[in-house]
Formats: sequence, C-alpha cells, structure tokens
Amino acid sequence: MSLLGLERAGSGPALVWLHGFTQTKRSSHRFRSILAGSYEVLTIDLPGHGENAERSASLEDTADLLAEVLPAEPFILAGYSLGGRVALHFALRHPQRLNHLVVLSATPGIASDEERRARRERDEKLADRLEAIGIDTFLDEWLAQPMFSSVPHDAAERAARSRDAHGLANSLRQAGTGTQGDLTEPLRQLSTPTSILAGAKDEKFTYEAMRLSEAIAGSTRHLVADAGHAAHLEQPQRVADLVAMI
Repeated sequence: MSLLGLERAGSGPALVWLHGFTQTKRSSHRFRSILAGSYEVLTIDLPGHGENAERSASLEDTADLLAEVLPAEPFILAGYSLGGRVALHFALRHPQRLNHLVVLSATPGIASDEERRARRERDEKLADRLEAIGIDTFLDEWLAQPMFSSVPHDAAERAARSRDAHGLANSLRQAGTGTQGDLTEPLRQLSTPTSILAGAKDEKFTYEAMRLSEAIAGSTRHLVADAGHAAHLEQPQRVADLVAMI
C-alpha cells in the first residue's frame, strides 16, 4: 500500500519537504509558505503520522514508499530531524531521483552498537509512555523539552501535530534514531549535491552537521543564527533563504 495524501503548493522547481517526529505535512506553515513563493512544495505524511498513521515502516522502507509516490523527474529533497534521516536514506537508495539534498537537524547515525541499542531501549520506553498517557499529554511533554524551548507558540502549529498515539509510538519503534545504522561510510559515496543545516544554538546537532559534512564530499554546512533544533519554526525566513542558495 502506497503512502497517502501527497499535496502540492506554489510553483517552480519541485521541492519535497519531509516533516519531523509528531509533525505532519501541514506543519511548518510559515516556512512552507515562504518556500512556495519560489518552489512547487510537495508534502506528505510520513508513516505513523497524519493520514498515514496506520502505516508502520523502517527508515529504509519509508524511503522506498516515498519513491513510489514522488515525482519521477529529479527534485530537491529537504527534511527536518526524522524527515532529514528519511531524506538521507532516500538519497542513498534513490540518488538518481535527486538534484539536491537538504537536511536540517539530522544525524548520520550512532556509531556505537551499544549506544544504538540503548537508544532503541529509550525509544521503546518512550513509545510505551506515549500510548499510556495519550497524545495531548505526550505532546505537552515532548514540546516542553529544552531543545524546543525557543520555538514560538503557534496555535496552528500545535493543531497540525499528529493525533494518533499508536502511530507515533510505532514510528519511534520502527524509525527512531536507534534503528538507524551508522551511515557515515555509505554517505562517503554520495555524489548528490547536499546542504546541511543546523540551528547555531543546537549544540548536539551542530556537531552532527559537522559529522555529515565530513562524510559527504562537496557538501555545504550552514548554521542558522538565533535558532535551536527546530530552526525552520524559529527562523523560517533564514532557513528558507539558505534553501534558496542551493
């Protein structure tokens, strides 16, 4: 079964935007509206989210599911956090489909098997808690994390979050960070032009951006001033301007 609900907005070169965990294709409305002034922006709900909440898929399988519904002609693929990790897998599995890759707040993966196993265990516990406490309480807790402390309050953004606790739990179990192998070596073979973005105040992911830029030959790395993990929500114009530089 293919993924449902591919949507398009704006006109120009095709740019596919992949959302982060708990978000949907309707998230990041300010950022997407800026992009739609220069691009045809395509969005879709990832497995476990929105219209595709009942779908469960690994990062690799998600990349292949996207390949079934995204344009056949080369396009720009951009993704944030979970969406960025999916984008990396898509680029490795379907490089001929892309003319540029953009990842924001993404990681090449956890190198240590032990640390990766520990992360899977944490994500499993988080998935169990999500199902136990329900979506509203979970979103309150998720968005209260320090990594999102500088994200401005936006009722439309909250309303656009995914509402299916079981779907999000399955996303953690099947496509959480702990499920991702270390992509450092495979990425050394990637020839797709790549832009790597991170919020300048996001210490962890500025380091991950450095790891990605060292692995992907010829890539460019940009730090978004006055922004943390969700830089496209905090500084939508600045992130859109960086995308427009490709």
